[in-house]
Amino acid sequence: MPVFKRSQALFRNTALLLTLTYLYGCTSRNTADTSATCAQVSYPLHDPAEQVNRGIFSFNQVIDEYAIAPVARGYGYTPEFFQLGMHNFTTNFNEPTVFVNDLMQGNGKRSLNTLGRFTINSTAGLLGMIDVSDSLAIPRHTSDFGQTFGVWGIGAGPIVEMPVLGTANSRDAVGKVLAAAFNPFGDNSDTAETLTTVASVGGVIDKRAAALPLTDTLAQQPDYYAALRDITAEKRAKFVQEGKLGESDPQQQRCKETPADAT
Repeated sequence: MPVFKRSQALFRNTALLLTLTYLYGCTSRNTADTSATCAQVSYPLHDPAEQVNRGIFSFNQVIDEYAIAPVARGYGYTPEFFQLGMHNFTTNFNEPTVFVNDLMQGNGKRSLNTLGRFTINSTAGLLGMIDVSDSLAIPRHTSDFGQTFGVWGIGAGPIVEMPVLGTANSRDAVGKVLAAAFNPFGDNSDTAETLTTVASVGGVIDKRAAALPLTDTLAQQPDYYAALRDITAEKRAKFVQEGKLGESDPQQQRCKETPADAT
């Protein structure tokens, strides 16, 4: 069994590396305009498979309404210190992925920032449950594979509604699949597997709880699918622009996670 797991991990990471190499070879990184802001980003929408996407969206809404959202609402009633600890832990657990994307985006400053946060919070911060880095003025930023592809110059592509993973453009859809396959901690020990499971489940609940106010508002719109699709496209376009600017200061970081990331 250990041999099988190691082989599986090797195959998964090799496939990831080959995919990233291919994508990078097909694109060239654009020079960022540091005078630009998120508000100046355009986000053309292309949804040729809208009818199919709406069908999958309805399926996702059933899962969300009867499974994910109720848990997220209950999570909101837990003690504040518990929610903060869970948020810090899941965020810290994702820092290696952020670090990898910082490197692939060619941003040394952000990668060092991420590495410093992860090292400090994983040790002095008790596996990240306490965000020590903030008090040391080491700000947090986010990045993911979809943002990296955008920084490389890959176009957004058509809208895709994925079962469980939610609404995304084609570029971000590939990024979500790669993120699900990417496991920097490996699965060679029960401890690593347990921490990965806790971080994954806790991260989904934490993000969904944070997105509830927005999605509750969007759900009141005449067309929930279109409202969520449009705001997700806008926020992801701004997020890619943020990556091109390469800011690591949260005061300069204008683009946050999208509601679709939490469903």
